[in-house]
Amino acid sequence: MDIRRMLASRLRTHDRRDPLPLWTPWGEGLRAGAEKAGKAERGAGPGADGSEGRSGAGALTGHPHPQFVRAAWGSLNGWWACAFAPSPGGAAPERTAPMPTTFPQRIRVPFSPEAPLSGVGRQLKPDELLWYRRSFAAPAPEAGERLLIHFDAVDYACACYVNGRLAGTHAGGYLPFSFDVTDLLAPGEGDELTLCVRDPSDTEPHPRGKQLLQCGTIWYTAQSGIWQDVWWEVVPGNRIEELLVDASPDAGDVTVAARVTRPGEELRVSLLSADGTPVACGSAVASEQSVAVRVPVSTPHLWGPADPYLYGLRIAYGVDEVTSYCAFRTVSVEPDEAGVPRFCLNHQPLFLRGLLDQGYWPDGLLTAPGTDALSADIEAARDLGFNMLRKHIKVEQDRWYWLCDRAGMLVWQDMVSGGTAPYNMWQVSQKPTLSRHACGHFRDDVPSHQARLSSADPAFREEWTRDCEGSLRYLRNHPCIVTWVLFNEGWGQFCARDAVRRVRAIDPTRPIDATSGWFDQRCGDYESEHNYFRKLRVHRPRGSSRAFVISEFGGLSWYVEGHSSFLGSYGYADFKSVGEWRAAVRALLAEADALEARGLAGYVYTQLSDVEEETNGLLSYDRRVDKLSS
Repeated sequence: MDIRRMLASRLRTHDRRDPLPLWTPWGEGLRAGAEKAGKAERGAGPGADGSEGRSGAGALTGHPHPQFVRAAWGSLNGWWACAFAPSPGGAAPERTAPMPTTFPQRIRVPFSPEAPLSGVGRQLKPDELLWYRRSFAAPAPEAGERLLIHFDAVDYACACYVNGRLAGTHAGGYLPFSFDVTDLLAPGEGDELTLCVRDPSDTEPHPRGKQLLQCGTIWYTAQSGIWQDVWWEVVPGNRIEELLVDASPDAGDVTVAARVTRPGEELRVSLLSADGTPVACGSAVASEQSVAVRVPVSTPHLWGPADPYLYGLRIAYGVDEVTSYCAFRTVSVEPDEAGVPRFCLNHQPLFLRGLLDQGYWPDGLLTAPGTDALSADIEAARDLGFNMLRKHIKVEQDRWYWLCDRAGMLVWQDMVSGGTAPYNMWQVSQKPTLSRHACGHFRDDVPSHQARLSSADPAFREEWTRDCEGSLRYLRNHPCIVTWVLFNEGWGQFCARDAVRRVRAIDPTRPIDATSGWFDQRCGDYESEHNYFRKLRVHRPRGSSRAFVISEFGGLSWYVEGHSSFLGSYGYADFKSVGEWRAAVRALLAEADALEARGLAGYVYTQLSDVEEETNGLLSYDRRVDKLSS
């Protein structure tokens, strides 16, 4: 297929139809269990009064944040009551709208109303509000304790009420937040939690990832509302609020830095072996609201894909105690023996064989239908011969990174893109796809260029920067994350050089892919190219200290009937048989592998699974078919 035909294949848009019912094995089990429980509970269900249902909370198991665990917590996932209401308009209507008098529907949290697993199956429109309500019973805080309500992600803006009184507000669709609701509780009575949500989706330039209200091709169904865990936690008044863990094999120590509520207590750190045996310990008294403890470790057990060894951590501050974990490993870009820049793990070159991972599911959209589903994706990638996943334009739930930490799966973590919609696809996709030279020397700090990259709005740039820094602080303790990816294909790109400086100031320990695809600003640690329609080559400038990676390629499409959400198929090349498709995929991967000898540091094949119309995954969208191996 010549380049003109291939480009036309990439750019064509199919007629939209309603999605076909499609369930993953985990989602089907959850649905069946809910239907069975619903029959037993009919007539007194949470859809009527918002009370806590007995079904639906088992999809996502274990503590929501395995790196920051306290004993006193409980899940608020499950059935809530909900109501859709017209937005009154104006600024931040989620904060000013009157609460509905009735909540006639029920919704399974943490699935968005657009997701089949929510039980709603309805799009929240930009001119609407979605109200949630449920009762909850958490242990009454004792003297000096506080009760926090955690929301791990709500898309996009929300206001939270406890017993009809405002607990707090939040804006931003991908990062966790919490409210201290202690002073709003009704002692001896049942407590009620209410949340009002507004989601403008792509009608405003907020970071939104690959969500579009009019989805199709490489853009997916917009989702809204609560889409990650909701949970309560009882905490001491004087407590650890944030941890930064730096386990350095080069320095021979682990340093635990804590931000605390009030100074004056002793921070005590114990390092444990994988079987729980104490290895080393240390302590320091907090004279300010931040304190660090260095624990020497003379011969640490290194972490890597073949041996993902994790140490346990027990951290106490006064009466507060948190359990966590860490891993000793270094990641860097260094020259090999021939002087070629390579990605290095523990100072040894490691060739990166990666897959693009969108993190979408037909029954849960951005929310996986279970912890086992998350684990199955990671295991499938490893079984197919890949050692890295590029989490694409999404911040995943914390459990996913924990599973990658345990499995030794390396992660390239994208920042969530946004900007004025629709993107200028000729500028940010079609022209660079046709010719790699078409996008050279295109500055991203010039106002006229930022307009062409959909990043001219200063409020968007400020929000993207805030979310980028928040993502780093949220995820930086996970050893699996080995590279930060800042901008993708010019979607809302701006001032990449400044962004690199800010990221390095927060995390100097990881390499940075500043501009994945094109519009390179000569910064970061990688020359990062997307190449779907040209012969794969290494284009590393002579004398460059940056490693060359093909950060997207492939996208070869094969449609599996009965395992896709839509009758239409979208991909970057067509094949007459599955055998022909498999041969083409394997040949292309072998071609990329062979470039290691010519200076390629790694690659990312598109992609792990099909997503809606995109049928270029190695797995089907419902994860029931391994297209490459079966």
